[in-house]
Amino acid sequence: MADAPNDGQLQIKVKAQDGSEMFFKVKPSTKMGKVFAAYASKKSVEQRSVKFLFDGNRIKEDDTPESLGLENDDEVDAMLEMVGGHFFDV
Repeated sequence: MADAPNDGQLQIKVKAQDGSEMFFKVKPSTKMGKVFAAYASKKSVEQRSVKFLFDGNRIKEDDTPESLGLENDDEVDAMLEMVGGHFFDV
């Protein structure tokens, strides 16, 4: 495990599909819903339109870094949810 900051917090990197990265410092017991809300606010998107994944698995709002096995500097993927996708050829 990478060295964690002295205050017991972990730094988590959230990486968007466009390659942009955002960093959050959280306690191991912090619910990931707080991270989701902060990310959505900073990106000016609706929280429900973004899905978060760790090692390919969807993260739920009630999950914590501890329950997910996240370590300092681990990366979470943020994916914009696509609804529909139908193409009309006129």
